[in-house]
Amino acid sequence: MSLQLASLIGLSNDDGPAYNPRLTQRNRTSNNKTMSSLRFYYDLMSQPSRSLFIIFRLSGMQYEDCVVALRNGEHLTDEFKQNINRFQRVPCINDNGYKLGESIAILRYLSAKGKIPEHLYPKYFVEQARVDEFLEWHHITLRVTCALYFRTIWLDPLLTGRTPSEAKIETLRMHMERNLDIVEEVWLNKKEFLTGPTLTVADIFAACEIEQTRMADYDVRIKYPKIRAWLKRVRQSCNPHYDAAHHIVYKISGTGPQAKL
Repeated sequence: MSLQLASLIGLSNDDGPAYNPRLTQRNRTSNNKTMSSLRFYYDLMSQPSRSLFIIFRLSGMQYEDCVVALRNGEHLTDEFKQNINRFQRVPCINDNGYKLGESIAILRYLSAKGKIPEHLYPKYFVEQARVDEFLEWHHITLRVTCALYFRTIWLDPLLTGRTPSEAKIETLRMHMERNLDIVEEVWLNKKEFLTGPTLTVADIFAACEIEQTRMADYDVRIKYPKIRAWLKRVRQSCNPHYDAAHHIVYKISGTGPQAKL
């Protein structure tokens, strides 16, 4: 990724904290008063980064806000590999010297430390297992197919100048919609949220994934009324942090949160 890509997608240094020209480390807490030993490295172009961003804000967690500009390749430097995340990916954290990557591992680690409220990620093993059931399902189904659709339809053409064939687009859409069908018909069957009557981290991870397809000109609300209503509930439950996390998605897609069908 490069500054050329940033220009292509219409982003500038005025587009919010995820697009600073260099890696920044500044204090961002619920009170903005004291520094924290926890550093959170992320870019809001990354779906799991957006998910943790919302969860951390909802939790009122104290942490240092460490923005990584993926478009500039800041995660690909030797410094990043040696000092931040050996896998050179975001999101990741450094908790007083303890380095950890992978969003779900981070979630569970911070929950074990009492940093994530139980209403978002339950402690009781039966309720937690239901949330974990979705997180495990999501990672190899909804996430894989939505991310592949987004990358093939939107990102790869920007990077290569080559447009995928209609046949390939249709195949990717079919695979993605198989999983959206399951969300619509199974996970949201007679429930307000994915794992029960209230919002959990499962809803946040799934919503962030689905919202990203906006940038590939796919509006999930047209075909899936239950998902449409559920996305509205998730956004309302998470705001103002939901909109803050998705401001880049809204800008690039040209469809704000209230955009009509």
